[in-house]
Amino acid sequence: MSSIRPWRDIERRKSRQIMVGSVPVGGDAPITVQTMTNTPTSDACATIDQIRRCEDAGADLIRVSCPDVESTAAFREIARAAQVPLIADIHFHYKRALEAADAGAACLRINPGNIGSDERVAEVVRAAKANGCAIRIGVNAGSLEKDLLEKYGEPCPEALVESALDHIKLLQDHDFHDYKVAVKASDVFLAVAAYQGLADAVDCPLHLGITEAGGLIGGTVKSAIGIGNLLWAGIGDTLRVSLSAEPEEEVRVGFEILKALGLRTRGVRVVSCPSCARQGFDVIRTVEALEARLQHIKTPLSLSVLGCVVNGPGEARETDIGITGGGNGKHMVYLSGVTDHHVQSDDMLDHIVSLVEAKAAEIEAAEAQAQAAE
Repeated sequence: MSSIRPWRDIERRKSRQIMVGSVPVGGDAPITVQTMTNTPTSDACATIDQIRRCEDAGADLIRVSCPDVESTAAFREIARAAQVPLIADIHFHYKRALEAADAGAACLRINPGNIGSDERVAEVVRAAKANGCAIRIGVNAGSLEKDLLEKYGEPCPEALVESALDHIKLLQDHDFHDYKVAVKASDVFLAVAAYQGLADAVDCPLHLGITEAGGLIGGTVKSAIGIGNLLWAGIGDTLRVSLSAEPEEEVRVGFEILKALGLRTRGVRVVSCPSCARQGFDVIRTVEALEARLQHIKTPLSLSVLGCVVNGPGEARETDIGITGGGNGKHMVYLSGVTDHHVQSDDMLDHIVSLVEAKAAEIEAAEAQAQAAE
């Protein structure tokens, strides 16, 4: 059956599915959003508090670094407290991988070639199998193997793909197949080309990311270009937006990228104008306030905030709730695309928040009723 709007269609790459704890990754599962804690893992209380904030923001998976034995010792308490599966980030020290697997990690982030001998790889695989852990192979342009740098002269797409295939073979040689792979780079062109090459070479789930992307604004732009480019091409099963910002911000940006492409819907999708001299209210400050006050809404719905009647009515027709600026501090409110009533400037923020909350509750009630009837 042909699509009504074929220009919006994204055909996802067919990948096999693995389980990361209770969360499916790959296949036809929703594209998952990850982040990573930055508190000392040995401080279980601080790490759990940060995990809570990330869970509230919608994180499906959360990665926790385990650089030392104190971290893996705390990991058990952290994993018990977490409501989403945790990924233990391991570099070089294979014993940390064994400890994290035993402590409740749902996935181990390793590069098999960096943890020592074949016997050490075998030990990690045995621990992963025994504990039901997946493995994420994490190739990075900044830490490519010396032989590949000598072969190719610099980090390039072919080098990243070859590194990934070498690591994959180490796992396959031990009959381990519950893995996903990332080939990250801070260079958008390099990362995208590497992922495109890897997508053609393997059938495993791919973890997307532009590594060391930068701060909140710059990193968001780079990530949206790189990750968005790949997702639009149907490539990618899970993602992390790497920002020099609080991890919950990474989660929010990740969902915004997915929402923009119609791949995931969570919370309020805001359509708003950049504002101009025609605006009937302060659009910028209004949107800032609404986004902050509506972060608790998890139910997908849409809100348009337009400063004047040039595009306001048209945008409002396409959203669940809309507000269009009018004269003398009196603004038109739209419900389900239809003009409904007016609101004064002084009451507008509280009124819109209450309308969104009521609409979310209405949608949730309808969904619950539909599920009960099944």
